[in-house]
Amino acid sequence: MTRNFKGWLMAVIFGLPIFLLAFIGFLYFGNCGFNNDCSQAGLAPILHTPIPTIYPATLPVQSRINAESGQGKCVVSAQVLLSAWVNDGYPETDQFSFTDNRGASCQATFKELKIVFSEANLWYQGALACVSCHNADVANASANLDLSSYPGIIAGSRRTADSSTGNDILGGGDWEASLLNDMLFIKQEMPLGRTQGSVDEGGPVVLVGQQK
Repeated sequence: MTRNFKGWLMAVIFGLPIFLLAFIGFLYFGNCGFNNDCSQAGLAPILHTPIPTIYPATLPVQSRINAESGQGKCVVSAQVLLSAWVNDGYPETDQFSFTDNRGASCQATFKELKIVFSEANLWYQGALACVSCHNADVANASANLDLSSYPGIIAGSRRTADSSTGNDILGGGDWEASLLNDMLFIKQEMPLGRTQGSVDEGGPVVLVGQQK
């Protein structure tokens, strides 16, 4: 009994490594042949999925603001437009003069200037129009200010009633001293929701007026 156990034990000890080597050799030579690059292998060919042509990414073409696209209108920043209007005495119907971004001498009216207050997504993408918060409902309007009409702008902010006047936001015709300039361009607190860098230093560029 003891001799049989020793015999089996020796067979296992010496036979197991031989079996493992034979098994590994069978797997390698049976699949790759007798060379190192498996060129003689009898495996099924590898099918590669073709990669479609990748077209180069391109940025959307930015629309160019020019005299033709704007039907001869002037290209001007909100800051230049508003400052010219205020310093010219903020006329309601008469034209006021300014120099646009291309150096052209231009004229516009308050009616055209109102786009700065009345159009959404103008100051930055997603921006509400100024008149959404500053409107004729003075009691509930932000800062009790109405930017939707000429009389409302002239009446100023912090008004107690529709018929009352409040704080002059136009600096008495001095743009540098005006609250409008202070809030929009100096403190840059308006429009609401603006973040650092979301609005150009001179505000949005608009197409208004005509060249002289």
